[in-house]
Amino acid sequence: MRILIASDTYYPHVNGASYFTQRLAHYLQKAGHTVAVVAPGQKCANTHTTEKGVPLYGIWSLPVPFYKGFRFCIPLLIYPQIKKIIEEFKPDIVHLQMHFSVSQTMERVARSKKIPVVATNHFMPENLVHYLHLPKPVTERINYVAWRDCRRVLKHVLAVTAPTRTAADLTEVHLPMKVQAISCGIDLERFKPQNEGAYLQKRYKIPKKPVLLYVGRLDREKNLDFILHAMAKAVKKVDFHFVIAGTGAERTRLEKIRKEENLEQHVTFAGFVPDEDLPNLYAVADVFVIAGIAELQSIVTMEAMATGLPVLAVRAVALPELVKDSENGFLFEQGDEKTLSLKMVTLFSDEKLRRQMGAASLKIIASHDINKTIVAFETLYKQAINHEKARPQI
Repeated sequence: MRILIASDTYYPHVNGASYFTQRLAHYLQKAGHTVAVVAPGQKCANTHTTEKGVPLYGIWSLPVPFYKGFRFCIPLLIYPQIKKIIEEFKPDIVHLQMHFSVSQTMERVARSKKIPVVATNHFMPENLVHYLHLPKPVTERINYVAWRDCRRVLKHVLAVTAPTRTAADLTEVHLPMKVQAISCGIDLERFKPQNEGAYLQKRYKIPKKPVLLYVGRLDREKNLDFILHAMAKAVKKVDFHFVIAGTGAERTRLEKIRKEENLEQHVTFAGFVPDEDLPNLYAVADVFVIAGIAELQSIVTMEAMATGLPVLAVRAVALPELVKDSENGFLFEQGDEKTLSLKMVTLFSDEKLRRQMGAASLKIIASHDINKTIVAFETLYKQAINHEKARPQI
């Protein structure tokens, strides 16, 4: 199949939707399909390059004022270029990853040319509006408008998927169709307990003691400040080290909290960790933690589980689908520092419990094998193509 993927976030952006799109394109190509990605470029000019072996059409874009590193496109002005790309690439199927500028323009052009379109929803307004720091009534209105725009684009496609059943249910409320749950998937050959992270422990000067790990953006909705406050209580009872890997707008504030809580000897900011090192970083850790309140699945949590780690996760959105309380980790309520702190103490005081929960993580994650995900999307594409062929030609 010739598969054209449209996304409004892609490499070098650091977020779940970007990573999923990169991996989907890579593994579809690996499965023998002809794949290309269309996404905002990194300059005010159209480009055609290759990123990690996958052809990438970069659409001219402008910087997002309140989010460093991100860029956006103006739909009306990019229409001719999107039309040109579709006419040159001649896709059998178009797969949207969002409903913003590039994706909505791609949907319009593909529909006009009777090319079947499917979509995956990675969207939750909470990932965006918290940057605006607006009153609650205004935030609620923005959320309403955002979901309305999502519906306006996705109601035209032949099928919509979401990474989890929770995400599918949340999306279905806003769309006139059923939403299928297809996991983002995880490469169990790359992320596994046998990986070796000793060289990273040396590189980042991580002390030889039990390690708590977070990987991801350092942004407000990830609630890393809350984790640090809980940790400050826990390290008074049990000794462990916290490694924070990633970049984002909260870095300076988090470093300030580290100092205020006297955690400078207990917390390492690793910054951006290259993709080739990432599997081995998990091997350095003993426990993974995530407190983000807008996770429609969480690829990093799956990576940690595939490495055999127990997980401390907030009971929010789709995280409870991966983390079973008292089985492969512990769940805590948003804002409950006391419980999180107690669970940190429990895990870091009991190596046997960590091993048992890590083994449970491996069993749970087995059903999220990336190869199963690719087969599911191949099936979806074939169904959409056959459906389009069966439509009466007007």
